[in-house]
Amino acid sequence: MNAIKRFAADESGATAIEYGLIAGLISVVLITVLTTIGKELNTKFLKIQSALT
Repeated sequence: MNAIKRFAADESGATAIEYGLIAGLISVVLITVLTTIGKELNTKFLKIQSALT
């Protein structure tokens, strides 16, 4: 019975899942931001290239 109470009170698994979800959310945001910045930089470099030629 004591083992069941300890298992029910153990929150280390829930904490690990929460950290995993936070890390996943941060990575999705970073990918979105970096993709947008990359596209904008590509557009600017193409404008510079066409102006030089």
